[in-house]
Amino acid sequence: MRTWLESRMAAAAQEQIYADRKGRDYRDDYDKAAAEGYVCGLARRSPSVEDQASFVAFLTTQLAKDDYLLAGVNDDRRFEREVRACLRKLIKQAKANDGFANLAHFQ
Repeated sequence: MRTWLESRMAAAAQEQIYADRKGRDYRDDYDKAAAEGYVCGLARRSPSVEDQASFVAFLTTQLAKDDYLLAGVNDDRRFEREVRACLRKLIKQAKANDGFANLAHFQ
């Protein structure tokens, strides 16, 4: 799972760079990539990443938080919405223990 999280962080960083170079029209893409990188970084640093039940519990507590802050995003509300969407996706994957073998850049 750590390998999958690291590959998603690298893909999110590349997508942020691409969106930043494209300019104003790609601000949504930048915020979406920033949210994915934020969630994957948070999950990767979790001490419970190896235990499925505690990892799902950790992600669920993160989903219950009110604010997600990251410097450099264009729209805080959009960023928070994308973080919540990424957390829900990761919780779903962790519960099913499925999808972590796909290391492709685009998913």
